[in-house]
Formats: sequence, structure tokens, C-alpha cells
Amino acid sequence: MVTWARRIVASGRFQAFIVTVIVINAVLVGLETSEDLVSRYGDLFQVLNIFISAIFVVEIALRLITYWPRPHNFFRDGWNVFDFVIVGLSLLPVGGNFATVARLARLLRVVRLVSVLPELRLIVGTMLRSFGSMVGVVVLLGLVMYVYAVLGYHLFGTIDPAHWGNLGTALRSLFEMLTLEGWLELQAAVIDSVPLAWLFFGSYILIAVFIVVNLFIAVILNNLETVKAEQVAEDMKEPGADDDLLLRVEAIRYELGELEARLRAKAESADPAQS
Repeated sequence: MVTWARRIVASGRFQAFIVTVIVINAVLVGLETSEDLVSRYGDLFQVLNIFISAIFVVEIALRLITYWPRPHNFFRDGWNVFDFVIVGLSLLPVGGNFATVARLARLLRVVRLVSVLPELRLIVGTMLRSFGSMVGVVVLLGLVMYVYAVLGYHLFGTIDPAHWGNLGTALRSLFEMLTLEGWLELQAAVIDSVPLAWLFFGSYILIAVFIVVNLFIAVILNNLETVKAEQVAEDMKEPGADDDLLLRVEAIRYELGELEARLRAKAESADPAQS
């Protein structure tokens, strides 16, 4: 039973089927926002929701079985806990006191696409891992923006008060400049009164955008490699990994035996012809 469940869960077809069900669930959630469609096909939507919920329950049950005889290890993986909670909450009745929670859980089943696809799990894991590493970069960016905001207030506060009239508007203008959108208009508004304003804008773009923002990218790429290595290590520890490897070895051994038997039979049939 356990081996059978592990084969199913590890199957590429099973993974593709679950992804398809999640996508169908996402489409269904979107269709239910139309009052006209709900009034016409409300019963059909309800049946489909029950069917999808049943599929998710069976999937979670199979994944729990793969951890037998230590099913509690299933909950050591954060993604497994996420899937279990979402599927459990989606079983709440749509009516009554838990109506809002049930609808929210049904919506969150769409997010399960992240936990199913390894590529998306890698990206989300990298983002979560990068939050702690980005504290220093955020502090540096905040310091740069604060210095330039005070400097911009003193240089352009009376010329363009809408964008530099106080510290708050100056910080907002600098934050918008991080997107490289609109900074030429901000510079054009003050360049006639302050000819050297290009030094202010050019240095800010260089420091804040090209240097600090690229530090964010460097941190993410560094954590991407770390998370990728950790994910490979976790995959090696998954239940049934050794069993799958042994099954593959046995399959290869069987195929080699079949090939050897065919070659031997071919050689024996060729000897009488030569004689």
C-alpha cells in the first residue's frame, strides 16, 4: 500500500493531474464571481466544488500514506502543512458562521499551484529566505533616500513645492524615481532655476537605482543557490527515495537481462548457419 502510494505521488501524470485540477478550480472561482452564471449554473458549480474537494482530500491522504510508518513527518514540511490547512478549511460549509473562511479557503486553493510546482516553490522559498538578508540593503537604501530627500527639500523646495515642499513629498518623489519613471520631468521642472540639478538626479539614479537595487538582485541570486541546494537535499530525504532508486536499478537489471538473453539466442541461432 505504501509503495503503491509512493509510486502514484511520484508519478508525473499524477502531478500533472493535480495541476490541472488546481487550474480548473481557479477558473471555477473566477466564474463564481458572475451572478448571472451562478444563477444559471449554481448547482453545477457546487457539484464541481465537491468533486474538486474530494480529489484534494484523496491527494493529501496519499501523501500522508507515503510517510508511513511515521506520518507525523508529513507536517515537518511547511508546504505540506500549507496544503493540509487549505484543504481542511475548504471542507467547511459555505453557509453559516464559517462562510467567509470557507470562501477564502476555496480561493487559496488556487495558491496551491505554488506548492505543487517545484519551480514556483523555489522562487517563493528564495523570496522568503531573502527577507532577512535584505535588512541591511533596505537600511542602506533608506539612508540614501533620507539624505537626498533633505537635500532635495533645501534645493528645490521653493521651486517645485508639489514634489519637494516637505520631507514626505520629497521621499515620495525619490521613491517614484526608483522605478526610473518621471525623473526627467522632475529634473526639467527645476533645471532652469538650479542648473546643477542634474548632478543631484544623476547621482541619485546611480547610487540608489544602479547600485542599491542591484544589491537586492545579488542577495536574491545568492539565496537562490542556497535554497536550490537545500531543496535538492530535502528531495534526497523524501520517503521512498531509496525505494525508487532500488526500483530503477531493478528495472535496469531486468532490461539488461532481457537484452543478454536476446543476444545469446541470436548467437546460438547464427552458429548452425555458419556450420
